[in-house]
Amino acid sequence: VQAAPQQVAEDKFVFDLPDYENINHVVVFMLGTVPFPEGMGGSVYFCYPDQSGMAVWQLLGFVTNEKPSAIFKISGLKSGKGSQHPFGAMNLPQTPTVAQIGISVELLESLAQQTPVASAAVSSVDSFTEFTQKMLDNFYNFASSFAVTQAQMTPNPSEAFIPANVVLKWYENFQRRLTQNPLFWKT
Repeated sequence: VQAAPQQVAEDKFVFDLPDYENINHVVVFMLGTVPFPEGMGGSVYFCYPDQSGMAVWQLLGFVTNEKPSAIFKISGLKSGKGSQHPFGAMNLPQTPTVAQIGISVELLESLAQQTPVASAAVSSVDSFTEFTQKMLDNFYNFASSFAVTQAQMTPNPSEAFIPANVVLKWYENFQRRLTQNPLFWKT
């Protein structure tokens, strides 16, 4: 955890990321001790040195008082193109093994108009889809483990039986709908 940024301007801060080539994700969070001023938030940028040693800045996203933390995937960004950034006039020292995370304090309206590099987002849909798929598999395997043939069934008026093909049909329908739209269940 790095809690002491280097202030490079009144509204700009950087954190060094030594050995950044071995880092896959970066978590940016506010400590809760000093909030952003009213109507302000922080754009989060990733900066790494390209092959010639020049700084390449990419917008990852933002943090605000209402969204005080974010996780960004940086492993795929190290060969991408740079984007427009507010750190341009600053000549920040770059070494081949050190990258930086830059925070630029800006108006919330400005943050809403910015477009982060798409591959930096850690999608909650992907983890949700993965969880749902594993849950479905677990449920189907669990329910199937109780399957018996009609010959094996012993009459018991207090128990209800669901045919295994009904569970399989539900399982296949749910998987199909999840593949088409991972958030279908919200409608």
